Amino acid sequence: MPTQTVRTPETTQIVLFKGKQIRKTIHNNEWWFSVVDVVEALTDSVNANDYWYKMKVRVQDEEKIELSTICRQLKLVAPDGKMRETDCANTEGIFRIIQSIPSPKAEPFKRWLAKVGYERVQEIENPELATKRTRMLYKLKGYSDGWIEKRMRGIAIREELTDEWDKRGAKEEQDYEILTAEISKATFGVTPKQYKKLKGIKRENLRDHMEELELIFNMLGEKATTEIHQSENSQGMTKLKADAKAGGDIAGGARKKLEKRLGRSIVSKKNFLKNTEERKKLK
Repeated sequence: MPTQTVRTPETTQIVLFKGKQIRKTIHNNEWWFSVVDVVEALTDSVNANDYWYKMKVRVQDEEKIELSTICRQLKLVAPDGKMRETDCANTEGIFRIIQSIPSPKAEPFKRWLAKVGYERVQEIENPELATKRTRMLYKLKGYSDGWIEKRMRGIAIREELTDEWDKRGAKEEQDYEILTAEISKATFGVTPKQYKKLKGIKRENLRDHMEELELIFNMLGEKATTEIHQSENSQGMTKLKADAKAGGDIAGGARKKLEKRLGRSIVSKKNFLKNTEERKKLK
């Protein structure tokens, strides 16, 4: 049975190397890294895409090697917040690409990359380690224990939902985006794209910038949708889309009742970046 890539935002992440963002995603059960992000981190090029293009031409001319053959076009979050295909390479491929980059930063990056690859192997052997590392990263960023518990639960609910979608006929990335948008619109009255604009974020993961109540209602919408799929044995995008709206309506109805009681909106403009800045000012 061939290995499949789980189509969920949780498999696509942004990690840091000396302050530089490196996008990565799980493909065939291993980490694949954005080549242009690696190039930018090692060269400080003002145009990493141009550097990568010229580098491929140079290596092909000088070494008769096509670096594109060790890459895959995988979807990562682009600067505009959308999922777009970009050249990615696994750990072995990135090591090969680094050999053709004349940079004093290469050796520390190799050690960092090897560590990330080793951690992934450990996570495959013991999935609990991945959960522990995720909790630790959120803790280091300053999130509260209560928020982290809800976020981790939300990740598990999301994975359960996307597994159902995969089994029931959602195969393309666009299918997942459509279904997610249906739940979001019914739950919060806005699509994920509109929600990000409201919070003033672009590349960042929307859920990492939700308040605790937002996370709770998001979980309710996705869990309700999963239960409907399973109860009605839903198949095909038309039915999945109807279920997504129904699951979102359940969460949306609960949200509106609470908003009426509290006298305020649950949908918040706040994001974690702004909250962090505000906390720093108070210290």
